[in-house]
Amino acid sequence: MYRKMRLIRRFEETGMEMHKLGLIRGYFHSYIGEEAVAVGACSALRRDDYIVSTHRGHGHCIAKGADIKRMMAELFGKASGYSMGRGGSMHISDRVTGNIGANGIVGGGIPLAVGVGMGIKLEQSDRVAVCFFGDGASNNGVFGESLNLAAIYRLPVIFMLENNCYAATTHVRETSTCTDLSERGGGYGVAGKNIFGNDPVEVCRTVLEAAEKARNGEGPSLIEAKTYRQYGHHVRDKGTYMPPQELEIWKSRDPLILIARSLEDAGIDTSEIQEIDREIERDMKNAVAYAKYSQEPSVEEFLREIQIYE
Repeated sequence: MYRKMRLIRRFEETGMEMHKLGLIRGYFHSYIGEEAVAVGACSALRRDDYIVSTHRGHGHCIAKGADIKRMMAELFGKASGYSMGRGGSMHISDRVTGNIGANGIVGGGIPLAVGVGMGIKLEQSDRVAVCFFGDGASNNGVFGESLNLAAIYRLPVIFMLENNCYAATTHVRETSTCTDLSERGGGYGVAGKNIFGNDPVEVCRTVLEAAEKARNGEGPSLIEAKTYRQYGHHVRDKGTYMPPQELEIWKSRDPLILIARSLEDAGIDTSEIQEIDREIERDMKNAVAYAKYSQEPSVEEFLREIQIYE
């Protein structure tokens, strides 16, 4: 868990650095501060299970087992990227690891996860689908519609609500009177649970329980993981609306700090952690080099595919 969380953190930090250099263009939504949710949830899944991601989806993708070289290449807009350089930061998918894909539409992935759940039910397998979305998406009508449909058909979907306190620039207290957004599931007959999202072990245990329930045909679950994004909505957003005291409190709960502390308390030699960090640094340098020197997408290939779809 520490290795994957650190890898996500360094991927995001490196991505922001590359964006400043102009090597990554367009939007870049950082997942820094939320790593424990993706890693905890995906640690509870089998490789053949599915995830549906969001515009802030790099962490989900990495946690499910994606190749950071191909991910970085996608962000660079290169042909060797997961979407051949056409999806960019917000639209990465990977069939091999069961990542149905990220979505730039707020809440857009929620009904897709219900569709995946219906597909699983029709093929009579015991797979599950985890759908990641934010607190802002839980205010969209599609949230209620999707929970309702999943409950009616007892679909094997785990709705993972990442409450990072902000929907773009608006605090959750200004968009909802609920203290715990997980309570909303009850109105649709979907069991809701609230957890501390910066503890990957707690996230993992909770998702394991929900996955076992789904595999047994007992239907969907709603899990609200309370966490915090440590930067603005996207790389150009300075986050000046985030109160310094609030930010300081949540940085003291940084998931990387917490898991490193727990490893030390468990007697893990710090040299092991340092070696993991060094390996990740090497991996990130290789990923950036791979992305830099990969080929640009071919115009001819693009036109050929347009003709196929036409």
